[in-house]
Amino acid sequence: MCKALCVSRSGYYRFLNRAPSSKEERRRYLESHIVEYFERFKARYGAPRLAIALKQNAIKCSLNTVAKVLSERGLRAKNGRNFRYSRFSYATLNVAENVLNRQFSAASPNEKWVTDITYIRCKGQWLYLATVMDLFSRAIVGWSLDTQMTESLIMNALKMAIERREVRAGLIIHSDRGVQYRALKYQGLISKMGAKASMSRRSNCWYNAVMESFYSRLKVELVFYEKYQSLEEVKASIFEYIEIFYNRVRLHSALGYLSPMEYESRYA
Repeated sequence: MCKALCVSRSGYYRFLNRAPSSKEERRRYLESHIVEYFERFKARYGAPRLAIALKQNAIKCSLNTVAKVLSERGLRAKNGRNFRYSRFSYATLNVAENVLNRQFSAASPNEKWVTDITYIRCKGQWLYLATVMDLFSRAIVGWSLDTQMTESLIMNALKMAIERREVRAGLIIHSDRGVQYRALKYQGLISKMGAKASMSRRSNCWYNAVMESFYSRLKVELVFYEKYQSLEEVKASIFEYIEIFYNRVRLHSALGYLSPMEYESRYA
């Protein structure tokens, strides 16, 4: 082999016994951290967010290096089809004006909230998740899970948000025109807290696009990869995703790749 490759035998034996080069050690160091962070975030981060997370923790690593390591290891982030559904609402009773009008930025916390309901499959039946998001930081400030899509579902989500936040008069709470959001008790709660109801135009998901985007990531990064067997299992899974991962850890591109809680902390 040495003769065929024009390499001396002494050089070959030195190669076998020499210590790893600094370049090789650096590569091993980066590879171990890339795999560690990929597993830490439960395969929810692809190469772009992993590279940012590494840099935020003082581990300098290019996007190309992260992508190459993931490819070599056969590691792929959870990323499936977006969750899409359409609604048709022709009701006119208790329909509020579209005050928000796709203005999804806010200058401070508790200025604009958006809320919606999505569906989660569990052992042959549908479960319903209602969430309330603060548009300032994209934090989920209230949520509720139930086996029925009733008025109490959205009331519980809104009450959680009220208990957690310092609500000021003039807060805009935006939703679609679903029958739950037009219910008298829900509308009464909004009025009681001095807030202003806002509703999307008929059959137009773009007027609540931020919440639709959150549900899309929830489905892709969590729900599509789980086979839930009970309501308790779904609740534990949703709690982990929202309270532990999304609000406190997940890097949000709209926030300069900070988590919602970190973004609010820096504002405070």
